Amino acid sequence: MKRTIYNEDHEAFRSVIRDFIAKEVTPHFEEWEAAGRVPRKLFHQLGELGVMGFGIPEEYGGPGDISYKYQAIINEECARAAVTFGHYGVTTSIVLPYLLNIANEEQKKRWFPGIASGETCLCIAMTEPGTGSDLAGIRTTAKLSEDGTHYVLNGSKTFITGALNSELCVVVARTSSGDEDRRLGLTLLVVPTDSEGFAFGRKLDKIGMRYSDTNELSFTDVLVPVENVLGEVGKGFLYLGQNLARERLAIGVGGAASATAAIEFAKAYVQERQVFGKPVAAFQNTKFVLAECAAEVEALQAMVDKGLELEDTGELTPADAAKIKLFGTEVAGRVIDKCLQLHGGYGYMLEYPIARLYADTRVSRIYGGTSEVMKSIIAKDLGL
Repeated sequence: MKRTIYNEDHEAFRSVIRDFIAKEVTPHFEEWEAAGRVPRKLFHQLGELGVMGFGIPEEYGGPGDISYKYQAIINEECARAAVTFGHYGVTTSIVLPYLLNIANEEQKKRWFPGIASGETCLCIAMTEPGTGSDLAGIRTTAKLSEDGTHYVLNGSKTFITGALNSELCVVVARTSSGDEDRRLGLTLLVVPTDSEGFAFGRKLDKIGMRYSDTNELSFTDVLVPVENVLGEVGKGFLYLGQNLARERLAIGVGGAASATAAIEFAKAYVQERQVFGKPVAAFQNTKFVLAECAAEVEALQAMVDKGLELEDTGELTPADAAKIKLFGTEVAGRVIDKCLQLHGGYGYMLEYPIARLYADTRVSRIYGGTSEVMKSIIAKDLGL
């Protein structure tokens, strides 16, 4: 089915991104994946390309208020080429919106130019060893000093993506007990990763997404000036909820892009691979499997495209985003699994992009809120 959400400007941008990937990413990606993270200079190159600061006003070096569709195009082109930009999406799609929405003028002047240029990358530290989807259970503490000039941060985080490639980390910490309501008393602190007492723990060894680092972090008496409080003290849980819709849309976009790419990889393989004297594509089962995949992915793509339109107009609701993430990640899992099966034994070999897609996609049903959490949000929206 013909997609109608992109115009000529979008397609011109797509060509630029496609060329950049072909020249600067694809030739080196296997090396980056083996190293466990992309080189820091990639973000400088992306800054020069003008895609690090979507939403940052021109006065701070950004392109201004730009549709999220441009970031969706980047996701689609990376999936098409079976590569990624490391934790680029964490910086631009997940963390930067917090700063855009709630940073004060002084903070914008201090941080935005570096983000737009690629000199400053961002990560966010929410999850703790005993706290995953239940953010209200966060135990990392930040206590205000007696003179009121800084907070003293103590605690630990885990599953933090891109921290090794980031200069600033948005840390969710408890600044008051929240005895009556655990959701109260959480505050967002912007912490330089080179702060004294900010320590990187284990670099976690993941099944997939091996091109980006995922770390444990610890904070031991880290001094965070009050000027680095993001938004109002005690309103961290509220801020996190406001940005989760965008994050979940992004995950749905990724699901659609990955599933679309998987079909293309499978089509190419089954037309080339010979079994019993004829191409695998000649068998009815192959045709039926790919037909099922194509129909399901087009349904997903229509849903995602509607979400992109709603995001542009500011009408994307938490329930909408939950539906997109739930359906998008479940469809991607099913389709990529079927496409891997069509590759036979070769589909399990990492030299084939379908194997990487299979491993990388599994976590999408977990991060950003598990599928079970998405179902709870949707059920609540149904009045159940």
